[in-house]
Amino acid sequence: MAVSLKRPPPAPSWAGGLATVGVTGTNGKTTTTTLLAAALGRLARPVACITTLGRFLDGEKLTGLPPRHAGFLALMRRALDEGGRYAAIEVTSEALAMGFAQAWPCRVGVFTNLTRDHLDAHGSAEHYLASKAQLFVALPPGGTAVLAASDPAGELLAEIVPNGVHVRRWAAASRGPAWAPPHLEVTSTDLDWTGTTAHLRWTTNDWPDAETAGPLPETLRTRAIGDVFAENAAAALLGAIAMGVPALAAAEAIAEAPAPPGRFQVVAERPHVVVDFAHTPDALGRTVAAARRLARGQVSVVFGAGGNRDREKRPPMGEAARAADRVWLTSDNPRDESPRAIAEALRRGLAGHPGVKLELDRGRAIDRAIAEAGDDDVVVIAGKGHEGEQIGRGGSTRPFSDVEVARASRARRPGG
Repeated sequence: MAVSLKRPPPAPSWAGGLATVGVTGTNGKTTTTTLLAAALGRLARPVACITTLGRFLDGEKLTGLPPRHAGFLALMRRALDEGGRYAAIEVTSEALAMGFAQAWPCRVGVFTNLTRDHLDAHGSAEHYLASKAQLFVALPPGGTAVLAASDPAGELLAEIVPNGVHVRRWAAASRGPAWAPPHLEVTSTDLDWTGTTAHLRWTTNDWPDAETAGPLPETLRTRAIGDVFAENAAAALLGAIAMGVPALAAAEAIAEAPAPPGRFQVVAERPHVVVDFAHTPDALGRTVAAARRLARGQVSVVFGAGGNRDREKRPPMGEAARAADRVWLTSDNPRDESPRAIAEALRRGLAGHPGVKLELDRGRAIDRAIAEAGDDDVVVIAGKGHEGEQIGRGGSTRPFSDVEVARASRARRPGG
């Protein structure tokens, strides 16, 4: 799981032995952190990496570590003892609100984006952003803040970066005007079923990293599929350069790195079946848009929303799925809420859509969506991604994997 803290103690005396880059934002943290860790491996190994998916040392997932902050420190100490000098960590808003940025020094902070999420935990969008801002307020002199110039929240973060901290901006032309000229812009992307190619434009005025960066790539490839992952790769590239990785070496490492599981993960063909973690309106809309770009036939999407969580985002989640031809409303992690009530809230954002179907059993919804799809269609199963269980009343859980259910469903099709 991602870094999670309660009253973290001060950083240990040896913490300075690991140069750390922290990644925060609403969407894309896991992918950006994973790509950054791959790039840092070009400087020294092993690289410590912590994301929503777990704790890793050079890509090997470690188990048996203590929970929470004690496990975080155990991983960092092990990396250092084995000769590691770098770490890439995904930092949640909850962890930052509890003081993580003061408990562990980061040399570089990367901001991906800010969209609606976690308001049940933070109470307001302002508190949510203020929590993320702690990563950048705590950066040391000579450190670097890598900010999304396509996101208005990035401009607010730029205003609170301490004196002596460099600011590097990235942007995507498809996201609209930037609040300041970006140092790195994704001007366009090419998608296929093996990954994404981003076409880049660089602005190297006010660029003290030029000597260490070396020649700059004109394109950037990632094995993750979708415009959003091109943006994650661009943020990771700037973060890696800020940590001292030559630009071409960083781009090569990013191109070679596997996409994290559950991030537009293709689990079957004919039809193409995609499992994606998208659980916010922005992420779901962008996932459906990527499927639409790739589909030769129609696009179906299966999704729900988590119970006991931000209820106000449910109609916008429905709205985000309108670009799909068929929409299957189902359960996500219902917790203590009625799955039907959650689905009806999602349906409000789909008013007038002719292809909406309700199937509250998530397994049956996946099975029916795949059974009814044509060979040239794309079926997107959104919301749970890599998760291996479903959470019900009172916190009860049962094993459930979108990937496994989708593969079994595809195998039951003729020719499967």
